[in-house]
Amino acid sequence: MENAKNLEEFQAKIDAEIKIEPKDWMPEEYRQHLIRQMSQHAHSEVIGMQPEGNWITRSPSLRARKILMAKVQDEGGHGLYLYCATETLGVSREQLIKWLHEGKAKYASVFNYPSPTWADMGAIGWLVDGAAIVNQVSLQRTSYGPYSRAMVRICKEESFHQRQGYEIMATLMEGTAEQKKMAQEAFERWWWPSLMMFGPHDGDSPRSSNAMKWKIKRETNDDLRQQFIDKTIPQAELIGLKIPDANYKLLENGSYETSDIDWDEFWNVIKGNGPCNTQRIKQHAAAHDNGQWVREAAIAYNEKKEQQLKLA
Repeated sequence: MENAKNLEEFQAKIDAEIKIEPKDWMPEEYRQHLIRQMSQHAHSEVIGMQPEGNWITRSPSLRARKILMAKVQDEGGHGLYLYCATETLGVSREQLIKWLHEGKAKYASVFNYPSPTWADMGAIGWLVDGAAIVNQVSLQRTSYGPYSRAMVRICKEESFHQRQGYEIMATLMEGTAEQKKMAQEAFERWWWPSLMMFGPHDGDSPRSSNAMKWKIKRETNDDLRQQFIDKTIPQAELIGLKIPDANYKLLENGSYETSDIDWDEFWNVIKGNGPCNTQRIKQHAAAHDNGQWVREAAIAYNEKKEQQLKLA
């Protein structure tokens, strides 16, 4: 039951930087916000395996294949941590996946773009995972304990992913004219979608105020996006990539000014009209259905073991 006293005590814990744990009282709106955000994060990790998994068998070397396999496995693990953390809020993983397949749950818009060349593996690792790190480092201080703790390990692994991606891009930029062109084109494909990853301007996001008040979010979308821009532009220029923005410039304060994002494209992708929206969900649903027998076998095995222990 929500009343003024409960809400006051809850906010006092938040203001005192005390983590909210699963058995603690929390406003229903706080719980629902977390379910929406954490499940979207989990879905993004798992859907994000698709554009990269497609390149495992086509990697240019055994070393590259081993690294990419490890990265894709990491993303699956991140999804697992986050689904488990979301389940502490009283919602089952089966329900979360059902909402995803029905279109009632979202995942990051960036994973609805194609990856046609090997250079895209570099751009995704460097830009997409780089953007994720900026956001997730902030989330290590989020107010909900299970979410905060999951971010610690995820951030460490994402840092490896970013370095892997940047290495691919740097190597290509030291190669032939064709390889440099491939890297530049991949950079141009992923630059703007990566900036969109942080979400709309906070004034255009109806849930931002409560998220900041409850310290689910610790920094605004625009502040996080600017941090990413200021880190990434020098990295691009260092290896000879051209920023796909004719209006970007370095300001006196050391920060970069860029053109505004095409928000019409962002909202169009969010609504399900991106280049790969239908394909990504279709493939996820098919993999989920094909794995039903594994889940059933695991449940049956566990039940048998429990019966054996009772009889022992």
